[in-house]
Amino acid sequence: MIYENIEGVPKFECKEYRKKENKYCVCIPIINEGERIKKELQRAQEANISKYADIIICDADSTDGSTEDSLLKSLSVNTLLIKKDVGRQGAQLRMGLWWALKRGYEGIITIDGNNKDSIEDVPNFIKKLEEGYDFVQGSRFIKGGKAINTPFIRLVSVKLIHAPIISITARKRFTDTTNAYRAYSKKYLLDEKVKPFRDIFMTYELLAYLSVRASQIGLKTCEIPVTREYPKEGKTPTKISFIKGNSELMKILFCNLFGKYNAE
Repeated sequence: MIYENIEGVPKFECKEYRKKENKYCVCIPIINEGERIKKELQRAQEANISKYADIIICDADSTDGSTEDSLLKSLSVNTLLIKKDVGRQGAQLRMGLWWALKRGYEGIITIDGNNKDSIEDVPNFIKKLEEGYDFVQGSRFIKGGKAINTPFIRLVSVKLIHAPIISITARKRFTDTTNAYRAYSKKYLLDEKVKPFRDIFMTYELLAYLSVRASQIGLKTCEIPVTREYPKEGKTPTKISFIKGNSELMKILFCNLFGKYNAE
């Protein structure tokens, strides 16, 4: 099925392999993740994650064969969403969040699809949503969390730049603010002071915005420990280029700090 002409949501194709089975879902944005997403989904299957939350792949129209229907079905994926429009991560997230809310989920967990994060911890996010938290941030830097093989420049950037700026903006301390492993309640996403379905969120703006808006408007937020493990060797799995990508992130951080993305 094709969804189009929805305000604030990119055009996308939806392939539902199963009906809605759980109260919560996990949205995984990907593009050409190859073996990484396959391994992540295998880990999810071994941990029986599909018994806790429906797994939704939010694809930016991959061409590497990693989203073949037979493969995803065999790995317990509930639904595949394929973006057919402009935009990067922010557009993928808007697609996934909109569809998940339309389908009636009470909360949505997001996680990168490059097999760096402990997808086995999904039940811990659900527990916090059940306790009434509206924004739950996964952190490798709090007690119980693990940061494995983190590149030095990333460690310094998060601890000395990104996390302090996000914490000032949010008016609450967060420690692992570049981490897309987090959970949002339906209440948070539908709040009139939030309005995530806007075309201003094309790249990494939405991730930054949703990191801070919940605490700004008085909703219940927390961090929980997770593991993020980078490969020991080879290229670091990321979609952010060192110079252009990081300069764009800095611009987004300061736009967020001065309220550019806030709903009117």
